[in-house]
Amino acid sequence: MKNSNELIQLKIIASGVALPENKVYSSDLDLKLNKPSGFVEKHSGIEYRYHSGYQASQAKLAVDALHDTLKTHQIQPNSIDLLISASAIPIQALPYSAAHILKESQLKVGTACFDINSSCVSFISALSVASGLLATRQYRRIAIVSAEMASRGIDWSHQESSLIFGDGAACMIVERGDGQSGIVTYKHETYPEGLELCEIRAGGTRKNLRAGMEDSDFLFQMQGKPLFKLTASLIEGFTERVLASANLEMSDIDTVVPHQASHLGLKHIRKRLNIRDERFVNIYRYRGNQVAASIPSALHEAMITDRYYGRDYVMLLGTAAGLSLTEMILRP
Repeated sequence: MKNSNELIQLKIIASGVALPENKVYSSDLDLKLNKPSGFVEKHSGIEYRYHSGYQASQAKLAVDALHDTLKTHQIQPNSIDLLISASAIPIQALPYSAAHILKESQLKVGTACFDINSSCVSFISALSVASGLLATRQYRRIAIVSAEMASRGIDWSHQESSLIFGDGAACMIVERGDGQSGIVTYKHETYPEGLELCEIRAGGTRKNLRAGMEDSDFLFQMQGKPLFKLTASLIEGFTERVLASANLEMSDIDTVVPHQASHLGLKHIRKRLNIRDERFVNIYRYRGNQVAASIPSALHEAMITDRYYGRDYVMLLGTAAGLSLTEMILRP
């Protein structure tokens, strides 16, 4: 995004979340994985997370978050003129997930919709795209929904990654606003040397029935130590560039909403970027890593705990498979 003192107009007017009914305590996973009592909570940093049943619908989970947002804020479904699905994992290869969500929703038939996928930072990407579309005045009110069923891709034989994931969905409804709120700055950088450090290989043309595949290709694979090392080498310089583009210091940021990647990752980012604990939104202990739904779920938490509206600057930040780094500074 071009460096400028001018806000890119964007107003988040409503938010909501949805969770599956099945609450999974770390003590439950101790039993499932034949580990000593307290093992999973110690190693994951999670007290409980939510996992969907294997017959549950990702589209329905998304719609639950959408409808919760509409109902809570008394917004008419027919006032939404664009629906964006911002998730890492699609419902199926074709058609795109937003069409599935539209079918299950109360939104009017014919509503424009499409997907945005930049893995765990899909929601931030969607906010940037939405601001551009609102600027053209082609759309007036946009619903962004992130819904993930990460539990479907857990490789239970891989201890490091199997303990951290939770399912859930979040929705934000945005308008152009009155010019007092918007995007101060936004930056997204991708370093493909991290391409194979965090991946699900199947689901596209690379690994399928004709190209060849194994069952493990459908499961989440992560090389934690090299991924952490690469991220750690990049995050400080990246954040310095983001803040400099807005002529801000980290001390100017009132609230930081990070991707809820892992308890160690959150601790590292907070310490490395010198973020005070009270300004750092952390819902990881009760949600786990909800992939692309993490950032909007944490942003919703910031909103309902008086850490968003009325503040001067709020930062969204995350890293994602790719390896991508993304940060956005908002004026609420």
